[in-house]
Amino acid sequence: MKHSFFAYIFRMRYIARWALMRNTRVENVEEHSYEVAVLAHALAVIGRDLFGKDVSPDRAAAAALFHDAPEIITGDLPTPIKYNNPELKSAYGHVETVAQEKLLSQLPESLRGSYAPLITQADEAVHRYVKAADKLAAWLKCQEELKAGNREFSRAADETLASLHAMHLEEADYFLEHFGEAFRLTLDDLG
Repeated sequence: MKHSFFAYIFRMRYIARWALMRNTRVENVEEHSYEVAVLAHALAVIGRDLFGKDVSPDRAAAAALFHDAPEIITGDLPTPIKYNNPELKSAYGHVETVAQEKLLSQLPESLRGSYAPLITQADEAVHRYVKAADKLAAWLKCQEELKAGNREFSRAADETLASLHAMHLEEADYFLEHFGEAFRLTLDDLG
């Protein structure tokens, strides 16, 4: 029997993000997932090494790589639509669950147990890092667009930053304080 799980996963590059916004550069789910993985790993390293938390950076990075995998089936529903109505949010949650199950069914039964926690974001402690990294990646995308003169992302940048601060994750605050400003600089100014 042939399995199509990885063929699906490699289609993330065809799903554009920020569909309702004018972008200077289109971002796809595959590159976004990579960025979230790098950031989730960094946040977990900060948590472990600076704040003494029992967290695995490797597990955070792996979970982040798959955090938007259901969008291969559902597409990327813009945040203002997804979260603006409780009924729609609940319905979309159900659609995401169906998409997760569909993806997992594309694996041999013997591998599903290893991928299920990644696809479903089952580890709540790891999921918190992935969620913060996802918000941080969105804020960084906003910074990139603003740096390119695209004011369309001004409000999104402010709202995303506020949402990130509202998570009360000291690792995210540390990242913003020590690394965030560099994303506003040009290549020449990075030093």
